[in-house]
Amino acid sequence: MTCWEILGIEPTRDPRRIETAYEQQSKFASGEEAERLKQAYREAMGRDEAPQEQPQQPEEPVSNEQSLDASEQQVVREVVIQVNALLNDSRRSKDPQIWKAILGEPPADQPRLRREIGRSLEHQVRPMAENGSFPAPVVSFLGEWFDWYSLTEVARKDREEEEMAGGVQQQEEAEQLPPQMVNFWPAVIGWIVGLAVLATLFSGMGGGG
Repeated sequence: MTCWEILGIEPTRDPRRIETAYEQQSKFASGEEAERLKQAYREAMGRDEAPQEQPQQPEEPVSNEQSLDASEQQVVREVVIQVNALLNDSRRSKDPQIWKAILGEPPADQPRLRREIGRSLEHQVRPMAENGSFPAPVVSFLGEWFDWYSLTEVARKDREEEEMAGGVQQQEEAEQLPPQMVNFWPAVIGWIVGLAVLATLFSGMGGGG
């Protein structure tokens, strides 16, 4: 995997974006995974040293939230409440259209608000998307909407599994058709031959009389 895949972002020269990605990924990393994250961070930043000043990194989401005015912060809170309610409904949470309706409702669809909503939901929604709690269309939408690039691979694998399962079912159905056709046509042909024989017999009897 490349350093960008490990960090879960597209290639960029923006150090703030790289640091943010490292911070978000490191929340869930430990042991060897944490070491891989540090190495990916060094490669992405073009440095030889590990990320410094770790205690200051958690301040970034706070400063981002402070850049939102009161009405924007209220929008973020309302969307998070709606998503939490959606997560409590297993049937509705599997419908991508409902996710789109909640997250895409203006002004929540604005880039600044979208990023803040993503940060607020990531610790809860992203693990659920990665462990198979949602179907592929929902996972794909969340990955694209919040730039959670690691979900793209999850959604692709889910689609491939669904397509494979559908192909197996179609093949099984197709394999069941030939025996039915074989059993059907001999009966029809037998009737036709029988009628022809009877017709010949009756024709011969009529000629002899």
